[in-house]
Amino acid sequence: MGSKESTQRRAQRVRRQIKKVAGERPRLSVHRTSKNIYVQLIDDAKGHTIAAASTLEKDLKGSLKTGADTAAAVAIGKLIAERASKAGVKEVVFDRGPYIYHGRVKALAEAAREGGLSF
Repeated sequence: MGSKESTQRRAQRVRRQIKKVAGERPRLSVHRTSKNIYVQLIDDAKGHTIAAASTLEKDLKGSLKTGADTAAAVAIGKLIAERASKAGVKEVVFDRGPYIYHGRVKALAEAAREGGLSF
């Protein structure tokens, strides 16, 4: 089995578990690349994105040293928590995708918790 196949299998396994426990809560989906980090708040029942944030946004890009470190992940976590509270969302289910809950993904999740989101 190749690396791409194992990554896809891990992502599907995580999403299968999320669907079991999600209920009516929206999904906080994380996508991480070597240079940036992206996060979306998705309502799967309606099939649309409630809020999104990434390190490519103009107001954040100038203030961050790089989009690929834990400081950037913390900033994105706080930003998505703020946008979720404006949209009236308090509880979400965290979708880490194929990424291990460590480093930037963990920093983003903890910053979102501190910002007022509960998982």
